[in-house]
Amino acid sequence: MQFAEWIGTWPGAVLLHRSGVAYLLVNATHILGVGLILGAILPLDLRLLGFFRSVPLAAIGPFLVRVAATGLGFAILTGLWLFSVKPVEYLGNSAFLWKISVLFLALMNVVLQHRGRHYRNALASGVVHPRVRALAGCSAILWLTVLIAGRWIGFI
Repeated sequence: MQFAEWIGTWPGAVLLHRSGVAYLLVNATHILGVGLILGAILPLDLRLLGFFRSVPLAAIGPFLVRVAATGLGFAILTGLWLFSVKPVEYLGNSAFLWKISVLFLALMNVVLQHRGRHYRNALASGVVHPRVRALAGCSAILWLTVLIAGRWIGFI
C-alpha cells in the first residue's frame, strides 16, 4: 500500500467518510480558518502598502498577525484532515498541487517579512520601508492565489 493510500485509511479519514456531520464541521472549520487568514492578512497588507494611513501599525499589526496565525492553524489542521479523505485523488489534481505550491511561497513570504528588521521598524515607527511594501504586495497576491487555487480544486 502506498503512503497516500495509507493516509486514506487513517481513522480521521474514515470518520469523515462515514459522517456527513463530521465532514461538514471540519470543512466549515477549514473555511473559518481561511476567512481568518484573509480577513487579517489583507487589511494588514493594504496598510503596509500605504492604505489606511490613519490606522497605527503598532495597534493593528500584532493583533492581525495573531488572528492570521490562528486562522492558519485551523486551516492547516483541517486541510490535512480533509486531504486524508481522498489523498490519491488530490495528489493527481493540478489545482491542489498549485495551491500547495503557492501556499509554500506565501508562508516563505511571511518568514521573510517577519524576520526582517524593516517590518519590526515599521510596527514601531509607522514608517514602512520599500522592502516591507514589496513583501506586503506579494503577500496579498499569494494569499488570494491560494484561495483561488483552493476553490479551483473542486472543478478539476
